[in-house]
Amino acid sequence: MNKHYLIIGSGVAAVHAAKAIRDQDPDTEISILGEEGHLPYNRIKLTKGLFTDLHSEKVLIKKEKWYKDNRIAVQTSTRVTNIHTDRQQVETADGRMITYHKLLLCMGARNRALPVEGAGLKNVHTIRDLEDADSLKASLESGNRIVTIGGGVQGLETAWALHEAGYEVTVIEAAPRLMARQLDETSSKMLKETLEQAGVKVILHTGVTSITGVESVTGVTLDDNSVISCDHVVYSIGIVPNTTLVKDTPIDTRSGIVVNANMETSAPHVYAAGDIAEMNGHVEGLWGGAMEQGRIAGNNMAAAEPVAYRKAVPVTFFNAFGISLFSIGDTDEARCDQSVSALENGVYTQIFVKDYTMTGAVSWEGAAASLTYKSAIESGCSLEGIDLSRSISEIMTEVKRRLQS
Repeated sequence: MNKHYLIIGSGVAAVHAAKAIRDQDPDTEISILGEEGHLPYNRIKLTKGLFTDLHSEKVLIKKEKWYKDNRIAVQTSTRVTNIHTDRQQVETADGRMITYHKLLLCMGARNRALPVEGAGLKNVHTIRDLEDADSLKASLESGNRIVTIGGGVQGLETAWALHEAGYEVTVIEAAPRLMARQLDETSSKMLKETLEQAGVKVILHTGVTSITGVESVTGVTLDDNSVISCDHVVYSIGIVPNTTLVKDTPIDTRSGIVVNANMETSAPHVYAAGDIAEMNGHVEGLWGGAMEQGRIAGNNMAAAEPVAYRKAVPVTFFNAFGISLFSIGDTDEARCDQSVSALENGVYTQIFVKDYTMTGAVSWEGAAASLTYKSAIESGCSLEGIDLSRSISEIMTEVKRRLQS
C-alpha cells in the first residue's frame, strides 16, 4: 500500500501535523479533509477581528500556495461519515472510500450548548466558525442591545468587538469574576472596572435561567428572576470535543479521544491532536497546545522514532478595551507557596512562586514583556536567593540575568 497520511479536520493542529509529516517525508501523499468550504483559517480571529474582513487571506493559517508547494491536498466541503479502522479506510458523505497508511483525527470541538429555555430562538448566537461570525454580523441592526454570556477570553473579545462597533453590551458571567482561569483576583477586578468605564455593563456570579421571546430574542431572565431586555444573545461557555465520528469504532473516548504521550489513540495507525485529544484525563483546548500536539502527532506518524508531547505552558494574551495583558502558567494562588504583586509605574503584575521557582505570572505590561516570564516558567529558573520583597522589576532583572548566564 502506498503511504497516504490522511488528516480529518482542518484546524491549526491539522496544518502543523501536515507540515511535520512533510518535513519527515518529502514524497508521501498527504491529505486534509475539512467540512468547511475554506482553507484552514485562524479561528481566534473570529472574535478578535469580528468586524474585519474574515474572508481575506489574512485569516488563513497558510495561503493556498503553501499547500501546493508542499504537495498537501486540502479537500474542502468534505464530511467524513465513517472510519473503518479494521481496513484502514474512511468513508465520506458522498460515498467515497479513502484508504490511509496513518490517520490523524483533528475534528476539534464545538462550543458548549447553552442549556436554557429559549436557546433555540432567533438571534441566539455562538461563534465557532466563519459561518457563525457571518450570521451574527448579518443579523445585527443599528441600536441593537446585546447580552454576551460568558466572561472568559472569547466572550470578552466578542463583547469588545460589539462594543467597538457601537452596540450596547451587557456581559453576564456565572463565576464571581472575569477570566477566572487566567487572572488573579486583582486583575479580574481591574478588568471589570475597565469594561464598566468603557460603558459595558458587567454582571457577575449570576446565571441565565432562560431566554425570552416568541420567535426572536427579547431578553434574558437571570437566576434572581430579574430580566434584561436585549435583541441578541451571544454565548461562550466552554467547548465539547467532536467525538461523534468515532462513536462506533474501537477508538477509546472519554471527554475527548484518549491519546498517549505520542498522540496515539487506542486503534492502530490512528492518532489524534488538538481540541479533540484527551491526555491524562485532560483536554487542553488551547491554541498553542493544538499547534504543538499537531506537530508531535505528524512527526510521530512519519518518523522512525517517536517523540513524546510535553504540555506547553499555557499563555493567554488579552488585547481589548485598551488593555494589553498576559497570563502565563499556573495563576492559582491555592497551588503556590507565595505570590508577589505590585503596581509599578502604573502597571500591575503578580508572580506566583512554588518551591523557589516561578510557576505563573499575570501582567498588564504588554505582550513584549511576556518573554522573560515565559522563559523563567518554562525553564524552572530558580528564584532561590532572590529577595522577593524587592520590586517586581528588580526581581525580573535578576531572573533575566540568571536566564542569560
